[in-house]
Amino acid sequence: MRVILAQPRGFCAGVVRAIDTVERALEKYGPPVYVRHEIVHNKFVVESLKAKGAVFVEDLSEVPPHAVTIFSAHGVSNAVESDAAVRGLAVINATCPLVTKVHNQGKRYAGQGRVLILIGHAGHPEVEGTQGQIPAPVHLVQTVQDVASLDIPIETPVAYVTQTTLSVDDTREIIAALERRFTNILGPDTKDICYATQNRQVAVRELSKLVDVILVVGAKNSSNSNRLKEIGAESGIPSYLIADGRELEPEWVRGAKTVGITAGASAPEVLVEDVIGALKRLGPVDVSTLPGREETIEFRLPPELAIV
Repeated sequence: MRVILAQPRGFCAGVVRAIDTVERALEKYGPPVYVRHEIVHNKFVVESLKAKGAVFVEDLSEVPPHAVTIFSAHGVSNAVESDAAVRGLAVINATCPLVTKVHNQGKRYAGQGRVLILIGHAGHPEVEGTQGQIPAPVHLVQTVQDVASLDIPIETPVAYVTQTTLSVDDTREIIAALERRFTNILGPDTKDICYATQNRQVAVRELSKLVDVILVVGAKNSSNSNRLKEIGAESGIPSYLIADGRELEPEWVRGAKTVGITAGASAPEVLVEDVIGALKRLGPVDVSTLPGREETIEFRLPPELAIV
C-alpha cells in the first residue's frame, strides 16, 4: 500500500503558540494552571497538558481567585475578560493572533457605523468570542440562505468578517451573496483569511487526485478537520475523520492501492504517525509526502511569558 501525506498538515502557528503558552506557564508558575475551554480542539493535546498540571474548565467560576488562567486559542468575549478581572485572575491570553485580527477588524467596522455580519458556525467558541468582542449587534450567517433571511435594508452600510477556520473557498459563495444583496459593503482582503486553513484545504484537494481513500487525523469537534473530510468527500474520495490509529477500520482501506493522510490544524504529528502504524499492521506500507507549501510563520508568546 502507498501512503501519501498531505503537505502542509497538522499544527499551525496559532496552535503551536497556544500549546507553548500553557507549557511555558506551567514552567514559570508551576501547576496548577487553569485553561478556559480546550486550549485547542484535540483530546490528545488536552490530556497531555493535563498530565503536566493544566486544569481545563468551561466556566471561570471553576477557577480559584487569583489563579493563573489561560484563554484558549479560540478567543473569548469581553464578558469573560471582565469576569476574569473581577475575580482577580492572572490572565494569559493565548488567542490566536489571526483571531485577534478578526476581532479588531470587526471593532473597526462597527466603529464606522456599519452593521456587522459574521460568517461562521453557530456555537463555535471562536464565533462566540468574536460576537462578544464587538460592541454592537453581530449578525451570524452560515449559508447563502441565511444571507437572504437577513433583516437588514439593502442600502444599509454593512461589513463582514469570517471565522478563521473557514477558507477563501468556504466563504466565497456567501460573500458573493452578500455583495449581491447590499449596495454598501466592506470586508477584509482575502489575504487576511487564515493561511493555515486555506493551505490545508488546497493540499487535501491535491491529495484527492492521487489516492483511493483519505484519512483525516483530527478531533470530531474540530471545525477545520471536519472541513478537510468534507473536501475529500466532495472530490469523490471516501474520506474518514479519525482521532488516532485505534479508530482505523480495516475495511475502509481494504483493496485501496493508495491512501492519503492529512491532519487538522490542532492535530499533532505523533497522531499521524500512529495512523501510519495502524496501516502498517495491516500490511507493507510505502510512505511519501506530497510536495506543498512550506509554512514558516511563527507567533510570539504572550508578553507575560517572554524570555528576558
